Formats: sequence, C-alpha cells, structure tokens
Amino acid sequence: MKRNGEWLEIMIPTDWANQTVFHTLTTQLGVSKATIQKWNSATAIKRNNEKADVNHRVQPGDCLSLHLFKKEGYGVLPEKKTLSILYEDDHLLIVNKPAGIDTHPNQENQLGTLANIVAYHYQQHNIHIRVRHIHRLDKDTSGAIIFAKHDLSHSLLDQALQAKKIKRTYLALAEGNVSPSKGTINKAIGKDRHHATRRRVSPNGQQAITHYQVEEYKPNTNLSTISLQLETGRTHQIRVHLSFIGHPLAGDLLYGGKTNKIKRQALHSSKVSLDHPLSNEKLTVEAPLPKDMLILM
Repeated sequence: MKRNGEWLEIMIPTDWANQTVFHTLTTQLGVSKATIQKWNSATAIKRNNEKADVNHRVQPGDCLSLHLFKKEGYGVLPEKKTLSILYEDDHLLIVNKPAGIDTHPNQENQLGTLANIVAYHYQQHNIHIRVRHIHRLDKDTSGAIIFAKHDLSHSLLDQALQAKKIKRTYLALAEGNVSPSKGTINKAIGKDRHHATRRRVSPNGQQAITHYQVEEYKPNTNLSTISLQLETGRTHQIRVHLSFIGHPLAGDLLYGGKTNKIKRQALHSSKVSLDHPLSNEKLTVEAPLPKDMLILM
C-alpha cells in the first residue's frame, strides 16, 4: 500500500481475490462496519478510480483507494510551543508529553494542552487533520502518548488498545523500599465519595491490574525506582495501587506522597510497544526521562 495525495492505494494481491470490498476492508485491514458505512456515504472508497460498491468482489491487481488524508479542522486551537517527537509517519505520531500540561482541552477554545501543541506542529508542516489522541496521561505525568493521523489508524489503534496489544511501560519513584520486589496488584478501583477527583481501591469499582518490578532502591533518598505495566487503564491506577500497598509515588500529595524531593507525582510513561496499524511492523518507542526524575534516580 502507498499514499497518493489524499488517498491510500492498496493493490489487491492474489490471496485477497474474490472477496467483497466490504470483506476485504473488515478482514484484511480490520476496519469497523461503522467506519466503512461512513466512508461509503462520503464516497471515500474507490476501486480502480471509480466509486466502489462494497458488495462487489475484488480481483488481483485491482487498486482499492481510501480517502484517508482529506483536509480536516484540527479540533483544537494550535499553540506555538516545542513538541518532542519520538516517532512520526503518515499514519501516527508519538510524542513525549512534559509534566504539567493536560493531554487535551476540557472546554472549547482552551489552550495549554498537548493537543494544542500537536495542532501547531501539524499547521507548521501543512498537515490539515484532526488531532486524535489514542490514550491520555494525567496532567503531572510525563512520557509517551500516541496520536492517530486519520480515521483508519484511529480505529485500528483503538482496537489494539482495547485488545491490550499496545504495551505501555512506566517508570516511577515510590516512597520506601517496596517489597516484594516484583508482583501484581489486582485491586478494583472506584471513585472516592469524599473527594471530587481522587480514586480509591473499592470492591465495587472496576477491575484494575498493575504489574511492577523494583529496579533499584536508594537508602539515601528512601525511594524505589519501579517499572510498571498496566493490564487495565483506570484513572490514577498506578497512583492508587502504589498508595494502597503503602508506597505512594514521590511528590503525589493527593495519594500520600511527599513533595520534599519532587513537586509532582514521579511517574513517566517511558516506553510504548505496538504493531504499526498499517504495516504491522513492530514499533518500540522510548521517551527520555525528564530532569526532575533523572536527578533523583
């Protein structure tokens, strides 16, 4: 497959022959039924440069074209700030979010978020597409975040996230000497009725599973460096789970951490691993540690 202007062109191989256009898109590319219906209504699917009938069968050598790269509004206001890009191609963008900013706006015309900076990056490179984040990080958590650059990659990356095929590794600094040095925290998380934003371990909450490994303990700072992987993506999951076992994140005042060493929760999304949504190439992208955590480590 290759890009041709605003279209993605797919040459039909022999082993895809005699499938309908609809079946080709769902089975070979993983496109959802709703997305195909939307594309079909917008004449965004062509076969050999003519509007495709999704019930017609494709033949070897046919060219199936998808209007993926059409011009769109950004959805947020562009804001001129430096963006730390870890990976980018026509289909996705992975950036290193600094601590202290939200992932996306929570109200119309809001500025100061990562999405605003991504929009400015698109604007500067004459890319006219909507800003589509695949997942979020808390305001004071730093690290890798994935953005999709069109409908198809958005749909496929969402599916991969739901199927737990996107692996996110975090590095954290926790108070005290965490023991045992390796384990799994399987405790449901729900809202705290006594606090608007805080979460807590609750038997009536949603299932939450965190795997952790202590990488190092430093007696002079009384901090453990921990790597973590999530099986679920609950709000504040790592923060709640580490606090629950008596080792809150350094700097995480909301969950019992101390702020004498670092002024925000010491949590960083250090690595994302995934299969590329279009090429299926295995991608592993690492986000460098921010200075405040690097100094303590």
